[in-house]
Amino acid sequence: MSGRVFTSFSTGIFTIIQNGDPYPNPCGLPILLGKKGAFGSGEHETTASCLEIMPSIPGIEGCHALDLGSGTGILAIAAARLGAASVVAVDLEEAAAVSCQENVSYNGFTDRIVTICGELDNIDVQLFDLILANIYADILLPLADRLTGMTRPGGHLLLSGIPLQDKFDIVQRYTRLGCSVVDSRIGEEFATYLFCRPAISSAPS
Repeated sequence: MSGRVFTSFSTGIFTIIQNGDPYPNPCGLPILLGKKGAFGSGEHETTASCLEIMPSIPGIEGCHALDLGSGTGILAIAAARLGAASVVAVDLEEAAAVSCQENVSYNGFTDRIVTICGELDNIDVQLFDLILANIYADILLPLADRLTGMTRPGGHLLLSGIPLQDKFDIVQRYTRLGCSVVDSRIGEEFATYLFCRPAISSAPS
């Protein structure tokens, strides 16, 4: 979107609004974004697909989430709007991290969303109930073991930014790690998948 001004629009149950603009009527769950839109406004099919799926993710209220490749922070903010207790938003690009932090502030979530400029190695090792990763397949594939391992048993991974020619490889890789596909969106150019990591079953007595 490269910095252009946008008008408010809705996707799923959310309404994306430029900070400072009046709220439209009707208005869904608001996500306020600044004018610096070079790192995503929600219009791209990958982000829109994630926003469509997120309200249906079991246990998102009160969860601890990771937004990897957060860009403007739109998915992190959406998770907080849906009741996530905490979100770690990580992006390699400093400008994206700055934009994310600004948008987190506009939405009043500085107490629940932590913005980090860096990568997985820059965050404390912990288990997340939900991992959001709207990035490319060539990153999702080599990180499959780590992302699955960072997901709490019974938790979810929402993966997007997957070119259609790579969707089979992604599904095969994550299902081999024990995850199952719960939901999906196949767009014109990209696919989005919601995986669930199985809960640990108790051993028979």
